[in-house]
Amino acid sequence: MVNILVTGADGQLGSEIRKKHATLNSFNFEFTDVSSLNITSMDELEKYFSSRSIQYIINCAAYTNVDKAESDYDTAYKVNVLAIKNLAEISKKYSCKIIHISTDYVFDSALQNYPFKEDDSPNTKSAYGSTKLLGEQALNDLGGHIIIRTSWLYSSFGHNIVKTILRLGAERTELGFVFDQVGTPTYAGDLAVAILQIVVHSEKNEIFNSGIYHYSNEGVCSWFDFAVAVIKKCGYQCKINPIETKDYPLPAKRPAYSVMNKSKIKSTFQLEIPYWTDSLDVCLKEILG
Repeated sequence: MVNILVTGADGQLGSEIRKKHATLNSFNFEFTDVSSLNITSMDELEKYFSSRSIQYIINCAAYTNVDKAESDYDTAYKVNVLAIKNLAEISKKYSCKIIHISTDYVFDSALQNYPFKEDDSPNTKSAYGSTKLLGEQALNDLGGHIIIRTSWLYSSFGHNIVKTILRLGAERTELGFVFDQVGTPTYAGDLAVAILQIVVHSEKNEIFNSGIYHYSNEGVCSWFDFAVAVIKKCGYQCKINPIETKDYPLPAKRPAYSVMNKSKIKSTFQLEIPYWTDSLDVCLKEILG
């Protein structure tokens, strides 16, 4: 039996993995969140791992409040960097593999208009992005782990942009969404399936293809396009107006272009990635019934 620890299990991605893992009969999953395992504490990690045999860690835990990180850097650093250093050390001691989730925010796209590849140089402009990049570096220094960068994550679980659009679209007659930030939405259910397929692929082929990978749904859109799609699919009458980023200032700088090249993860693990509008249909059906 292969034992897999999922941290941050009550978040969007962790919840999706919990929902979809039952089909893998030869794998035993242990789901934890901060209330049951505080990964910023090496003492808690040592106690946990010393009493178990864990082969994989899927780390979904993260500080993801992008704007708050600008004024609460210490907490963001603790969760996004210190905790990753702890996991790296514990994985080395107990010989287990890590699949860690990172973000498109490690890039700044001011001078780029083609999809980012894994070996493009990071250049983050936000506190959140800088802590996630430092977390990546903590794993890279140790080596032997998988880092998956993703973008615009949403699901039927937790708080996310789709639920915000649905709530505001039902309350208001007009909404403004930026049209000059372009990327790709990622349905967390699809990413969860991809992660599980990576684990199965690794066990079946007896090889763990460590390194950095990019994953999002297929296709490209702006936040304006995404909001329009949500409203139309739900049949709401709310009008979506395109606005510029400068007209909606926020504490943290957002990447203007965060489209990622997914060729590496598709070819390495033989993944088929759904188109973003198809996955949005799936998620909306789960939310709205």
